[in-house]
Amino acid sequence: MDILWDSPDADLSVREVANALPAHAYTTVLTVLTRLEHKHMVSRNKEGRAHRYAAVASREAYTAELMHEALGAAPDRNAALVRFAETVSSDEAVVLPQALRDWPSGSIRKRASSKRPTKSDS
Repeated sequence: MDILWDSPDADLSVREVANALPAHAYTTVLTVLTRLEHKHMVSRNKEGRAHRYAAVASREAYTAELMHEALGAAPDRNAALVRFAETVSSDEAVVLPQALRDWPSGSIRKRASSKRPTKSDS
């Protein structure tokens, strides 16, 4: 996923992804991309004889979904949220109340989904 998220192009061929992962065989990369497509994490488009793959959601959206799933597994969601808040940096603590203020208008999702991740975001 990092290869797709970090790519300046909207989508990559299997060969392009495999070239970025020289320790892995082309067939292994193809298998992983196919499995990611079945999990709806990537989309596949045919271009000539090749298929091109693109991330369906941003890295940030995926991370948020993982956080939401982890929170859902907690027996006490409120306690888990408090513990999480206690672990964030001071810079991150400034972002949380702003995100909650923006939440009803939907501007959080618009900002997160419109931002294409770059190398500097990693």
